[in-house]
Amino acid sequence: MDLAIETINLTKHYGNKVGCAEICLRVPRGQIFGFLGPNGAGKSTLVKTLIGLLFPTSGEARLLGKPLGDIGVRRKIGFLPENFRYHDWLTCSQLLDFHASLYGMSNAEKKRRIPQVIKQVGLSGRESQKIRTYSKGMQQRAGLACALLPDPDLLFLDEPTSALDPLGRRDVRELLVELRAGGKTIFLNSHLLSEVEMICDMVAFIRQGKVIRQGTLDELRSAEINVEMRCEGLTEQIRDALAGLTLSMYIEGGTVLATVSKDEDIPLLADAVIRGGGRLYELNRKRSSLEEMFISMAQEETNNDGYY
Repeated sequence: MDLAIETINLTKHYGNKVGCAEICLRVPRGQIFGFLGPNGAGKSTLVKTLIGLLFPTSGEARLLGKPLGDIGVRRKIGFLPENFRYHDWLTCSQLLDFHASLYGMSNAEKKRRIPQVIKQVGLSGRESQKIRTYSKGMQQRAGLACALLPDPDLLFLDEPTSALDPLGRRDVRELLVELRAGGKTIFLNSHLLSEVEMICDMVAFIRQGKVIRQGTLDELRSAEINVEMRCEGLTEQIRDALAGLTLSMYIEGGTVLATVSKDEDIPLLADAVIRGGGRLYELNRKRSSLEEMFISMAQEETNNDGYY
């Protein structure tokens, strides 16, 4: 398999604090890879380590077949950080010209690429306006244009649509799909799970600095089954019994949202409620959405702290 990203036990510590630990990822070329996790989970630390803004404490990684720090590979990488700040006294064209110079692009390359990326991100006709006059969404488009300037083979995007309205998110989504069709690889950090679900080929979940799940959406969905039950009379004994049968569980009033690993566990849930003296009115098996998988992961963390 031709890999765009491969990490082997990649670890970054900040003194005694763990940024990310023993990360093992394999991202094939020509795919959109979603990297998901709660705030502070280590997503940005990993990206900054991969692109060279941070040095790893231990472990190995290869980008486009070359080890971290390879100068030739850096020319083939684009990066849009989440909290970007640009020279707001420049026009968009001037900003792109400046970034093109940082990439070492020739004047001929600048003349060719700058109009192309302006059109790609939907800023045609606005390129002569100063950045300070741009809305947050327009600034985000300008940042994406900067990341696209070198026509990168590997694109790292950290929350690329967070400031965009629904039409803007659709535009960026279509652009990413177009880039993938052209053979580009996109590593995407995003909290907009519905967006990720629409376009990502593979996803990985990170929690407390460690990757806990990764695979295609179909693979992850088949690894867990969501069940919703409507009950009454849920005693502490019934709750304990249900907790012992589930990967994760959330109870609000008479509604139980549970995750199990196999279909054979579903009747056991019903049996636990009825044998414990509770009343079961409804039970539904549900297909896991990406949002539900994300919440399930967060609930696992809560369970590890001693709560349901």
